[in-house]
Amino acid sequence: MVKDLFERIQNNKGPLGKWASQAEGYYVFPKLEGELGPRMMFHGKEILNWSINDYLGLANHPEVRKADIEAAQQYGAAYPMGARMMSGHTKFHEQLENELAEFVMKEAAYLLNFGYQGMVSIIDALVTKNDVIVYDVDAHACIIDGVRLHMGKRFTYKHNDIESMEKNLQRATKLAEETGGGILFITEGVFGMRGQQGKLKEIVEMKKRYNFRLLVDDAHGFGTLGKTGAGAGEEQGCQDGIDVYFSTFAKSMANIGAFVAADKDIIDYLKYNLRSQMFAKALPMIQTIGSLKRLELLRKSSELKDKLWENVNALQNGLKERGFNIGDTNTCVTPVYLEGSIPEAMVMVNDLRENYGIFLSIVVYPVIPKGIILLRMIPTASHSLKDIEETLAAFEAIREKLVNGTYKAIAEANVENVS
Repeated sequence: MVKDLFERIQNNKGPLGKWASQAEGYYVFPKLEGELGPRMMFHGKEILNWSINDYLGLANHPEVRKADIEAAQQYGAAYPMGARMMSGHTKFHEQLENELAEFVMKEAAYLLNFGYQGMVSIIDALVTKNDVIVYDVDAHACIIDGVRLHMGKRFTYKHNDIESMEKNLQRATKLAEETGGGILFITEGVFGMRGQQGKLKEIVEMKKRYNFRLLVDDAHGFGTLGKTGAGAGEEQGCQDGIDVYFSTFAKSMANIGAFVAADKDIIDYLKYNLRSQMFAKALPMIQTIGSLKRLELLRKSSELKDKLWENVNALQNGLKERGFNIGDTNTCVTPVYLEGSIPEAMVMVNDLRENYGIFLSIVVYPVIPKGIILLRMIPTASHSLKDIEETLAAFEAIREKLVNGTYKAIAEANVENVS
């Protein structure tokens, strides 16, 4: 008997979906209102927002808003109307690509409509069934989905573990020698949950012993790391060793879109083989011209990155001084690890939002191990030291309630009330 395809879906909503009736509209899919920034409105109350990736505070920068408005007035939302290969190519797209390539110290770059979609398609285009992929077990979902398309072999290594990387490169080398293929090694410049930089320098050094090409997703590093803001490769002094560099506009650039940069022959290949761009409408002019202005400010306004790091250091040092576990982050991403259940985490976040006016992201199983609550904060250049002090005080209060069982008691009472 053939089952109804939807039967499984209707009976099993998935590890996150099973919480939808309790979580949707508040813990997930929340509605934040007002101007993007540290202070926004949530359920009719002002909250201090630590949950947007506007690292450099460009979302509401007056020059950025002016550029967006002028592009919208001149071109509207539809222009250009077609894929780049057919009718959607403009001098502004070329200009942005040239400026991005120069900024990240690569020969050429190519624009992508979306970061997630772009990464999936890049991986698909770079490898054949004879090639082998080696990637970090904690890689972002876009990398995992790209690898899923691969019809050849793939190996994962332990997160940021050099010994495991080498072991899996040895396995990949042996296999590639049999298939006659090559090896694509994938990692991230910054791991977005834990805040650790990928060990790019060590990986590049391994290229002396193993024949592989390196693809780096630097979504959180671009604009925040390195002397000029060119990312994790610049920060670690190994940008030249990154064969294919990728980043999104959705974080430091406060926009939609992404780009990939590499040697010109590789970009030329991707232009004619990257299915997510070949068969999709070009990046609209509002985003393209708007990104040119954002990149200009990123390059010329070093005070934005300086202010960002002033806030990052104040927040992270303040948390550590108060005994909070922030792991081994060495980037702007600020995780706080606490012990507790998912129901306790939901009560805690409710308390933070309703009684302390603090809005941040909560991460629980299956993203992280059971029994761990991760509160993830993204400091930006727009935050103030007053915002940080207010947040630190709130954290001290919620930790006491978690330790003394207040949240556990409330969570258990909630379950009894529902039943």
